[in-house]
Amino acid sequence: MTDFLSRELREALRGADPSNRTRRTTLTVHAGRHVVPIRRLWQRGLAVDADSAPHLRGLVDIYDGPTHLGQCLIVAVGEEGGELICEFKRALSRPVDAPPRDFAPDEDVPQPILTGPTRAGL
Repeated sequence: MTDFLSRELREALRGADPSNRTRRTTLTVHAGRHVVPIRRLWQRGLAVDADSAPHLRGLVDIYDGPTHLGQCLIVAVGEEGGELICEFKRALSRPVDAPPRDFAPDEDVPQPILTGPTRAGL
């Protein structure tokens, strides 16, 4: 059947095939001022486009769109098929809102309860 179709029409049909499309990812790695899309992410590392990525090393942040997934310590280990392969030296850790405590909280200490007028009540 494709013998009867013009070359331009065959290329247009090939381009319309969803299996031929490259999947756009929202995963990105932020290293200083550089923001690089992640091609693949697995438990022990990640892969980015070798042409558009600087030599990644050190503490980086991983984002899924606007959502901060966490931080990890990476080192570039090589290139394969146009991808820069990076391995985690420290695995992806979840972001926290406050610095870690350097003491254990005392659970027997009563928590203060503020009473009295509030600004909304004035």
